[in-house]
Parts: sequence; structure tokens; C-alpha cells
Amino acid sequence: MPPDTGNGETPRKNVNDGGTGRRGLGPRIRLLISIAVFSGLALNAPYLAAQTPSRLELTTKPLAPPAAETQAADWGRLTWMGGLELRAPGHRFGGVSALHVAPGGSQATALTDRGSWLRFPLHHDAAGRLTGAGAGLIAPLLGLGARPLGGKWNQDAESLARLADGSFIVAFEHNHRLWRYPTLSGPATALPALPGLAALERNHGIEALSGLAGGGLLAIAEGETDDTEIPAFLRRGKRWHSLSYRHERGFRPSGATRLPNGDILVMERFFSALEGVKIRLVRVPGAAVRPGASLSGETIATLSAPLPLDNMEGIAVRQGARGETLIYLISDDNFSILQRTLLMLFALKD
Repeated sequence: MPPDTGNGETPRKNVNDGGTGRRGLGPRIRLLISIAVFSGLALNAPYLAAQTPSRLELTTKPLAPPAAETQAADWGRLTWMGGLELRAPGHRFGGVSALHVAPGGSQATALTDRGSWLRFPLHHDAAGRLTGAGAGLIAPLLGLGARPLGGKWNQDAESLARLADGSFIVAFEHNHRLWRYPTLSGPATALPALPGLAALERNHGIEALSGLAGGGLLAIAEGETDDTEIPAFLRRGKRWHSLSYRHERGFRPSGATRLPNGDILVMERFFSALEGVKIRLVRVPGAAVRPGASLSGETIATLSAPLPLDNMEGIAVRQGARGETLIYLISDDNFSILQRTLLMLFALKD
């Protein structure tokens, strides 16, 4: 029986004394806490280390300039300004699905469909031709609350738009959603859900995403191969509006960006075992992008063999030193040894 304290109460052990009768944490409690903390750090160490950008050791191989007759056939107003095959060691490089190039052309930012962002310098000669790319950084994107993106279902980043405030909007498919990143190395915040986005097939989400002159976003789904009119979405202010995008049968949108005059340049991709890869670049008037519209545009170029094309998914535009419009295209190699990451540059003659 516990001793009487003299005031009719039974003495109680301090809940923090670990059974010692002394105040504070006892050795057994301290040991258990230490084990728990150490175990937690050990379990999270790979994740914590993974968030630190790794050095991306890029090597480049120049692509041979296409023959003049090839350019004259279907290139319209495009002029070849150089191309590179990009390579890097390690399993994280590849699957490049979206691209942004800094206004001066000194730096490229890209996304992969395994949920990584990468950034690397670009090199051009005095005439503005693309001549090389240097070592950069690569790191995984973070999710809401700085949590990691787990599994292909959540990691499949397919398109990218840079806003006037410097932030990025990233569109994911499989688990369809749009997130805003003040910086790609930081956590995301969710944009309101697009009407009808959840109804899209798992692998047919937003493939083309572009900021609009004066603010706003245009998002175009990939659609089915046989579709000629596919879902698109317009964000003005805080509201989403539905519209559609019309394209040639067999082609599907794989990227979009805004031209200096406010028009939208959409990249469409075609593939068949017989004809191989073809790319169409379509200019959509910026003034036509409005709620309920059925968007279509002018084909400014069609690219095909013998140009060394691959699964072209990323497109970016900037103005050159002489005011010309420069168009960068990059391919998604699907992390396959049978495909390549190709970066190409073209000048558009207006």
C-alpha cells in the first residue's frame, strides 16, 4: 500500500519521470525517444538527400544539318539553327516532356515524366546557332506541403508554362491536375480543378500548356488519335472555361508556347510504323482564344524524315538578338535505349 503523505493523498509519480520518481525524462524514455528519432531520420534520409539538386553532367553530340532541299520541302518559314543529342549518366535523366528557355537563351529548364526538373546552360555562336549545352542540376519536384511525389501515377509531369511573376504552372497526367510552383525547387500549390479534366483517359491529359498575353492559361489535352476536336481549357482570372482544339486526324498536341506577338504556337505529333514521326507547328491567333471557341490555326511547318526526329514533346520560344523568333524543340526518349533526347533550334521568318 502506498504510504500516506499526511494530507490524505497518495503520492503520484511524475508522468515525465520515466518511473524514477524524479522530474524530467528518465533514461528509458530518453532512450525510446532517441531510437524513434534516429529511426525516423534513417527512414527519411534517402528522401531528404534526394531533394538536394544533383549535378547533371550533360554531354552533347551535334546533329548534322539537314540538306537544303529537305528544308525547302515542308519547312515553310523555318530555318535550321542547330541541333544536339543530349546525354547524361544515371537513371534520372531522360523522359523530357516540357521545356522553357530563358529570354536571352543562356539557360534551359525542363521537366521529365518521372517527376524531375532539370536546368542547364545553353551555348550559341555569334550567329545565334545552338552549339552546345553545359553541366546543370537535376532534382525531383515536390508536391503539396513539400511532400515527395510517389509513383508514376503522381510523377508524370507533361507540360510547363512560365507566368509573368516568374512562377511555373505544371500539368500532370495519370493523376490529372495543375500545380503552381513559385520555384521548381520548392513546394507546390494546387490550382482549382478544371471542369471535365477528371473524365479524360489516364494517359490523355494536358499535354500542351501556355501562358496568354495579359494573363491566363490555355491548356490542351492530348486526345485520341482519331479525334479531330479535343478538349481544351481556358483560365481567365480565377475561373476555368471550356473550349476545344481542332487538329488534323492522326496528329495530337504535345506542347504549346506563346509567340512574342501573343499568338499560340502548338506542336502536334504524329507517329506510325510506316511513316515514322512527323511534327506540325501550328500558329493559333491569340485573339481567338476565348471561352467556348473551337480553336484552329495555320500550319507554319511540317517536319519529317530525313530530319532526325524523335518523340518531340517540349517546345519553347524566345526572341533573338535581331528580333527574330527562335523555336526550341526537345524530345522525350521514354527512358529507352532505342530513343534519344534531341534538342533542336529553328528560326521563324515572319
